[in-house]
Amino acid sequence: MELNEKVALVLGAVKGIGKGIALALAGQGVRTALTYYDWEESLDDLKRDMAATGSEHMVERVNLLNPDAIAALFAKIDDRFGRLDILINNIERGGWPVVHGPYSGEQWDLEIETTLKAKRWVFDTALPRLKASGDGAAINISSIAGVLGRCGPAEILFNDGYAAANRAVALLTETWARMGAPEVRVNEIMLGLVETRHGPGTRGWGLLSGEQRKALIEHTLIPRVGRIDDVTKAIVFILKDAPFMTGSVLRLDGGFVLGGEKVGPMPKGVV
Repeated sequence: MELNEKVALVLGAVKGIGKGIALALAGQGVRTALTYYDWEESLDDLKRDMAATGSEHMVERVNLLNPDAIAALFAKIDDRFGRLDILINNIERGGWPVVHGPYSGEQWDLEIETTLKAKRWVFDTALPRLKASGDGAAINISSIAGVLGRCGPAEILFNDGYAAANRAVALLTETWARMGAPEVRVNEIMLGLVETRHGPGTRGWGLLSGEQRKALIEHTLIPRVGRIDDVTKAIVFILKDAPFMTGSVLRLDGGFVLGGEKVGPMPKGVV
């Protein structure tokens, strides 16, 4: 895909990973529609940094749990840009067990509806526009919670509902790849510990003990927390340099799912 002058919708772009993706795409000449809902205190920084790119963009406050608000968002994109080529489906609500403790019904519903339901309604609305592009792409952003669940060192990071929702996202990625083909490629990036997601830039990280943080890093084959630029490089790769990739889940976790155990030398054997 030639990115210059393409139009992308990036959800959850007010800060962190979403903002990093928006800036990276703007640097490639992409025109962008960016959404946010909360974290208003970060909005001025987003507007300043996007303005510095010189790229055409719009920033909209949208409650993506409301299908009518999603329809209104796409009407604005149609009016402003007249097309849509790329969807970065970056919306979730994760609940750390160390933050929220035992589940309430409200917390469970919020995690499921934000992480799973909102992604579905956004993609459903975007798909006709992506198909009309003739060379469209959608990337779902998910979490290794969908593989691990609540266990091991990660039991302090991932609530059950969040993990279940992320496992379901992988199924949607495959279904949507079938629906989009051949005009639209649909792939997924499954994130591990990243600085602003499950990492030091989150409230939950500050509640962990030194031993808990150490255990998480030692469980990662590449013993560090991921950076935002690790994510943006993967996004640009999928869009620009992977034209034969669709329906795939790219695990970007430094090897956390594999665990920190190393492989020793082969034994001498007895024969």
